[in-house]
Amino acid sequence: MDASFKWNTGSRGARVIDRRSVLALFATMLMPSLVSAAQYPSRPIKIIVPFGPGGSGDITARLIGKQIEEKTKQAVVIDNRPGANGIIGTMAVKIAEPDGHTVLLITTSTHAANVSLVRNLSYDPATDFTVVGMFRSSGSYLMVRPQASWSDLAGFIAAAKAAPGKLTFGYFNASSRTPPEYLGKLAGVELQGVPYRAIANAVADLIGGEIDCLFMDTTASNQYLQNGQLRPLAITRLKRAPATPDVPAIAETFPGFELTGFLGMAVPSATPRDIVERLNGLINEALAAAEVRRRMDEFGLSWDITDLAACDAEVRAERERWTEYTRVAGIQPE
Repeated sequence: MDASFKWNTGSRGARVIDRRSVLALFATMLMPSLVSAAQYPSRPIKIIVPFGPGGSGDITARLIGKQIEEKTKQAVVIDNRPGANGIIGTMAVKIAEPDGHTVLLITTSTHAANVSLVRNLSYDPATDFTVVGMFRSSGSYLMVRPQASWSDLAGFIAAAKAAPGKLTFGYFNASSRTPPEYLGKLAGVELQGVPYRAIANAVADLIGGEIDCLFMDTTASNQYLQNGQLRPLAITRLKRAPATPDVPAIAETFPGFELTGFLGMAVPSATPRDIVERLNGLINEALAAAEVRRRMDEFGLSWDITDLAACDAEVRAERERWTEYTRVAGIQPE
C-alpha cells in the first residue's frame, strides 16, 4: 500500500501527506481527552439524584459529594431530577458525556426493581452504566401518624381486614411501593396505593391525614422519628434495628419477610476505565471518612470498601432479589 495519500485542497490542488504526519495529527486530536482523564476531575462534578430532596438518595449524595469536593477541590453539584420512578434522572445520565463529570445516584428502584416494574424500560442498568460505588440500606419503617389508632402491626392488619381496600399507602419509588404490596399478599389484606412524584409530597399527606401509611427507608425516616412527626409500627429488615430496638421486624409476624435496598453511584458505561477507577477510589475514601461513618450509622446505612467487580456483582444480586420480591407481591409491570 502506498505510504502516502492525496488530500484535496480545492483550487490549490492536491497535497501529499505521509502516513507519519497523519498519525501525528490523530495523536494531537486525541491529546485533550488523554490529559483530561489524567487530571480528572477537571471541572465541577454533577451528581444527578433521580428522586426529590429529602430522600435517602439525596441525603447520601450530599454526604458523599461533600467529601469528594474536599478531596478534589472541585465543586460537586447535586441535581435532583425526580419523576417516573427514577427514570427521568437515570436517562439524563445515560445520554450524558461519558467523562466522569456526570454521575448517577443509583437506587434499588433504578438498578434493580424497575427491570420488573416497568414495561419496555428505556435503559438497561446492566449494560448502560458502570457502578462505581455501593452503600446499603437497613430497610424501611412502616410509618403512621402518631395519633393513628393502630398501636402495632397486628392492629394495622386487623383494620385492613375489616375494611378491604380502604387503608391507603403512599409510594414514590420501588422501595416504598413493594413492601406494602408484599405485606398485603402475606397478610391477605388489600391496601390501596397512592402514587407521588416525590417523598416530600407523600410525607406531607401522611402527616396531614390524607393517606394512612408510608414505607420509608431508615435514612429518610430519621428526622421524622427524632421530631415525633411520624411513628413506626415495624421495620422491613429481618431483625430489629439497633437504633430502634422497640420497633419489631415484620419478620416477627411473617417469618422470612425482609426487604432491604441499596444506594450507589454509576456513570455511563462508555466512561474511560481510568476515570471509573478514580471515582471508585474517591467514593471509597469518602465512605471511610469518620464523619461519613458516623452519619451512615445514624441513618442505618452499612458500607464496605467495594471494588468495581464487587459493585457489579452486588447490583446484579440485588436485581435478582427484587425480581423475586415483585413477583411475590404480584406487581405487574406498567
